[in-house]
Amino acid sequence: MSSGVSKPTALLLDMDGVMAEVSRSYRGAIIETCKHFLNSAVVTNEVVSTKKAAGGCNNDWVLSRDLIKEYGEEGQDVPTLEEVTERFELLYQGDGDVKGLHSLETLIPVKGLLVELRRRCPGKMAVVTGRPRSDCDKFLKLHGINDLFDTCVCMEDGPAKPDKFPVFKACQDLNVDPKDAVMVGDTPDDIRAGLAAGTRAVAVATPDDYAKAVLEKREAGTGPLAKACLDCGAEIVMVPGLAQLLDIFEP
Repeated sequence: MSSGVSKPTALLLDMDGVMAEVSRSYRGAIIETCKHFLNSAVVTNEVVSTKKAAGGCNNDWVLSRDLIKEYGEEGQDVPTLEEVTERFELLYQGDGDVKGLHSLETLIPVKGLLVELRRRCPGKMAVVTGRPRSDCDKFLKLHGINDLFDTCVCMEDGPAKPDKFPVFKACQDLNVDPKDAVMVGDTPDDIRAGLAAGTRAVAVATPDDYAKAVLEKREAGTGPLAKACLDCGAEIVMVPGLAQLLDIFEP
């Protein structure tokens, strides 16, 4: 962190990869949706990570269709976005007695840490996510953290990141100047949106990328997503869990 930076008063958190571990849920739904239409397993987690690192992939339904188009055989019909979305949602939400992939999501940070962050910036915490609002609310309520956030900006509210709109709207909802807020995300889209809106921007490594870095004896900020975030202007890349935010939001 550079010296002379004013103490922030508002915290804006992306959801997927920051609070929600989604390697087997949203990421899994992307991969399985592509597999369904391609009849092959050519789309892997590494492929998805590479696309996310390139930016402009905040909508997983659109990303799934783009991957199907890119990896399909020449002359193969490309499904409509509605067909892709229907398959994706069937996998993610589940159907009848078949549990959806959303049931595999876990909370990355310890709940007590989020409670402490709330104590340090009372009335000034927001979720800024590309999720549909129903999926956002479901996750927050499941983990008992919905009361910690004063507003949630979701897919239905307007243009998605990297557009500045969702970050700027969260600041408006919280009644804070963007320069007094910190946007935390795991992709270049999060960082670009935060900087465009005028906030500080901090990146966090996803659990999957961090685990690979540990196994390969690399630093947390050396994975493709982390590097892309730094290239976009992120101040730092934190390890998963958000504990390093306690150094930014002092008591």
